[in-house]
Amino acid sequence: MNQKVMFSSKSNEWETPQDLFDKLNDVFNFTLDPCSTDENYKCKKHYTQKNDGLTKNWANEIVFCNPPYGNNISKWVEKCYKESLNNSIIVMLIPSRTDTKWQHDYIFSKAKAICFIKGRLKFINKLIESSIKSATPAPFPSQIVVFGKVNTEQIEVLKSLGKVFINN
Repeated sequence: MNQKVMFSSKSNEWETPQDLFDKLNDVFNFTLDPCSTDENYKCKKHYTQKNDGLTKNWANEIVFCNPPYGNNISKWVEKCYKESLNNSIIVMLIPSRTDTKWQHDYIFSKAKAICFIKGRLKFINKLIESSIKSATPAPFPSQIVVFGKVNTEQIEVLKSLGKVFINN
């Protein structure tokens, strides 16, 4: 995998690093992965591109969302915020794009917690390269965004990953 692929439109489905997911899942106990593939889902209950998580109701779920990193990311950010109003807790893993409209409209003003991850995450895209032995660092910084309630234990785990900002 190279940076040309990550910045290209060949595929925008990047699998969450398992160790990061496990660390978050230990304190959030996720019930839904709304934007996965049949190969990389992280929760028993999950949606793929075929059954479109953007069109589903996520009420009362604890959601882990690593959306496709393409042009529709703003729709996923908006969906995550709106679903948090339905008694859901949403944890998003997304690129840190502090210059975007969606970052300003939804994340800075509405997220309960934002963690700017220290260092670069290593992603694998099995749809592009099936023979990958190890992942390479992303060419962009990442952030974890939490919509809905967040507790002290969850904040401590986020702090172990990077710089955390809390909105009251």
